[in-house]
Amino acid sequence: MTAQAQYTQGPITAAQFNELWSAHLDALEGHLSPKRWILAAISVVLAAYPIARVLIPAVMHDLGPVAVRTALHLIGM
Repeated sequence: MTAQAQYTQGPITAAQFNELWSAHLDALEGHLSPKRWILAAISVVLAAYPIARVLIPAVMHDLGPVAVRTALHLIGM
């Protein structure tokens, strides 16, 4: 057995992954203060707002004509 092989895990199941992720989040929640959570939430909102303001209209502008064409084609026009 090589040195790396003894530390390499095989594939994990979804339940094992969920337990690992839950334990990770529990540790994170216990470590961060409420003030840090608020700062993290504000930074996520500040980053997501301009992306949403640009991305959502761009996607709607691109998908709008395709959706109308598809609907008109389905009803036979």
